[in-house]
Amino acid sequence: MKNGLTLNLGIFLILTSGAFAQEASEGAAPVAGAPVSNSNTPEEITESAEEETGSTVVYDAEFFAQFAPITANDMLDRIPGININGGGGGGGNDRGLGTGGNLLINGQRIAGKDNSARDQLSRITAAEVERIEIIRDTTGALNVRGAGEVINIILVEVPSRSSTTVQAVNRLNHDDTYEFGGNVGWSLQVGNFQSLFNIEARPNYENRDNREFRVTPDGELLGTLFETNIRDQDEHTLSTNMSYSTDAHRIQFNALASEGDFERPIRRDFVDFVEGVAVESIQEELVDNTERNWEIGGDYEYSFDNGSRLAVLFVVSDEIRDFVRERFEADPAADPLDKNLFIDSQRESKEFIVQTNYNFSLSDSQSLRIGVERAINQLDSKLFIATPSDSDPGSELFGGLTLVSSVSNPGTHVEEERYEGFAFHNWAITDRASLESSIVYETSTIFQTGVVSKERDFQFWRPSFDFRYNFADNFRFRGTIQREVDQLSFSSFAATTNEEDRDIDALGGNPELEPETSWSYEAELEYRLPNDAGVLSSSIFYTDIDNRIGRINATVDPEQPLSATGNVGPAKQYGWFTRASIRLGFLNLPNAIVSGRMGLFDSEILDPFINQEVRTGGRGFGNIDFRHDITSIGLSYGIEYNHSIWGGFYDIDIVTRTRNDRRRSLDLFVQKVWWDDWTFRLETDNTLDASRCRFRERYDGTTIDGVVELIQDSCSSRYRRWTFTVQTTF
Repeated sequence: MKNGLTLNLGIFLILTSGAFAQEASEGAAPVAGAPVSNSNTPEEITESAEEETGSTVVYDAEFFAQFAPITANDMLDRIPGININGGGGGGGNDRGLGTGGNLLINGQRIAGKDNSARDQLSRITAAEVERIEIIRDTTGALNVRGAGEVINIILVEVPSRSSTTVQAVNRLNHDDTYEFGGNVGWSLQVGNFQSLFNIEARPNYENRDNREFRVTPDGELLGTLFETNIRDQDEHTLSTNMSYSTDAHRIQFNALASEGDFERPIRRDFVDFVEGVAVESIQEELVDNTERNWEIGGDYEYSFDNGSRLAVLFVVSDEIRDFVRERFEADPAADPLDKNLFIDSQRESKEFIVQTNYNFSLSDSQSLRIGVERAINQLDSKLFIATPSDSDPGSELFGGLTLVSSVSNPGTHVEEERYEGFAFHNWAITDRASLESSIVYETSTIFQTGVVSKERDFQFWRPSFDFRYNFADNFRFRGTIQREVDQLSFSSFAATTNEEDRDIDALGGNPELEPETSWSYEAELEYRLPNDAGVLSSSIFYTDIDNRIGRINATVDPEQPLSATGNVGPAKQYGWFTRASIRLGFLNLPNAIVSGRMGLFDSEILDPFINQEVRTGGRGFGNIDFRHDITSIGLSYGIEYNHSIWGGFYDIDIVTRTRNDRRRSLDLFVQKVWWDDWTFRLETDNTLDASRCRFRERYDGTTIDGVVELIQDSCSSRYRRWTFTVQTTF
C-alpha cells in the first residue's frame, strides 16, 4: 500500500515538472483582486478595484474560476497574506462571545464557539460565492471588532439553489493501519431562507513511539524505555446553520453535536541497570476515554430605517471529558500483570451566554455600539485515584484497589456568573486615520462547592484602543493597546490528573486561583504589493502580565511534595513578528504563492521554586509555505515547513524541571482537478518523521533543594502518514 501511494506521488510530480515549463512559456491567467477579463491587464483591473473600494481588496468569483475550486476554503487558499482567526465566539482564553473573530458571511458573524463561521467554509460551495472582500479598515458597520483585517464572504443572491458536497478521506499510518472517513454537506436556499447541514466522520488514529534514556547527572546510564501509545479514535460530528432574512429582520440558528469516544492502549518496556545487570520489566495501561459535546447558538438582528441595528445573540454548550485509566506492571514472564493504579476522572463543563447590543451612528464619521452580556460557566468534576494497599481493603468501584483519599476528589462544582457592559466607539478621524476604542466593565462571582466551599467576587475594567493610519491604500500602520482578562480553567480549582508525567499521578487543586490580567501593546506596519502581488508586514509587541498563571507549591505533607496551578506573579513578554506572502509573478508564475513567517520573542518571570528569573515561553519560530497552481492542467502542489527555535524555556514544578523541544516538520501535498468538479488530493504530514523531544530533570527532594537525582531524555514520534481525499459537489 505504501509503495502504491509513493508511486502515485511520483506520477503527480512528473506531471508537475512538465506543466511547470508549459506555464512559464505560455503565461498564466492574470491575477488581480477583481474580476479577471481577457481584455484587461492585471494593472488595469487592480487599479479600478482600488478606486472603487479604497483599502478594501475585492476578489470576484470570476478570478477563482481558473482554479476550479469546490468550496470557499479552496478560494481563500489562492489569496496571499490572509489569516483566518475564526468566526464564532471567543474560544481559547477569551471570555464570553468575544469580538467575533475576523470572518463574516454576508456581513454577519455566527453566535457560536465550536460551531463557528470558519467551519462553514468547507461546506459552502464555490458556486455560491459572489465575491470575497478583504476589509482592512475598522468601521462601525462591521459586526466584528478588533481584527487586523476582516474576511467577508458574499454569497450569490438567487431565488433558490441547492448543492451537495461530498468528501471521502483515506489515511494510511506508519503501522499499516488504514482509516476511512468523510463528510457530506448539503446547502439549500429557498427565497430568504438559507441552510447548511453537515455530517462528518473524521479519522483520528495515532500510534506514537517514545524512546527514553535515564541517566545520572554524571551521564551514567540507569535504564532505557520504549513506549507505544495508540489513540484509536474516530470523531463524528453533526452540525447545521440556518438563517432567514428580510430587509429589516435577520434570524440565524446553528447547532452542533459530536462524539469521539476512544481507547488508548499503552505499553512500556523498561530495562534498568542494577549493578551492571539489565533487569527488564513491563508496564501496560488501558485508558478508556469518553468525549461528547453539543452546542446551540443563534442571533436575531433588526435594522431600523435610520441604519441603526439591534441584535440579540446566545450560545448554550455542554462538553463531557471522562476517562478511566488502569495500569498494570510485572516481570515479562509474569502472567497476568498486576494492577497498581486506577484513575477515574470525570469532567463536564457547561456554558450559557446571552448578549444584546445596539449599533448606531453619532455622525457621518462616528458610530457607537453599546451592549450587555450575561454568562454562566459551570464545571462538575470528580477524581478517584486508587492504588494497592496491604492494610486497607480494595473496592470494585476502584478496580479492586484502595482509594487514595489525600488526592481524590469525590466531587467539585465550580460556577461563574458574569455580567458585562460594553461600548465600542468607531471614529473615522480623516480619510486616512481611524480609531476604534472600547470600554468593558465586568463583574462576576465564582462559587465553589465540594471539598472546598467558597465564594469570590471580581470586577474588571477592560479598555482598548485600535488606531490605524493609511499612508496609502496599500500601506498602513496599526497600533493597539488593550487590557486583557483571561478565562479561568475551572478544572484547576480541584485536584486533577497529571497527564504530562507518568510518575506523578495528580496535581493539587487551587481554590484561590484568579484570572490572569495583562496590558498588551502592539505596533504593525503592513504593505500590500501592487497588482495583488502579495503582502508584507512586521510587528512588535510587549505584554505586561500582572499575575501570570503557572505552577506553585501546594505541598501539605513534606513527604509528598505537590504542585498546583496558581498565580505565580508579574511577568513580561515581548517580541517581533514578520510575515510575507508573495506571488511569483516576477518569475512568470503568478499562480505560485510563497509565504513565510518568523517570530523572535523573549519573556521573564521570577520562578517560585528556584527563585530565579526564567522564561515563560519559547524563543521563536519560522515557517514557510509554498503553493503552485498549474491552471492549464488543473494541478496544484505545495509544501509547509515549520521549525521552532529552541533554548532556555523550562516547565518547573516542585520535583521536576522539563524542557520540551519540537523539531522541524514538513508537510507535502499534490492535487488534481478532473471533470471540472472532482478534486483528488494526496498529502503526507510529518514527512521527515520528526520527533518531539523532552529533557526532564528529577530532583532528590524538591527543586527548591536543587539536587538533581536523575535525567530522563526522551523523544517521541507518530511518524509520517499518507492521506488521500476525493471531493466533489453536485
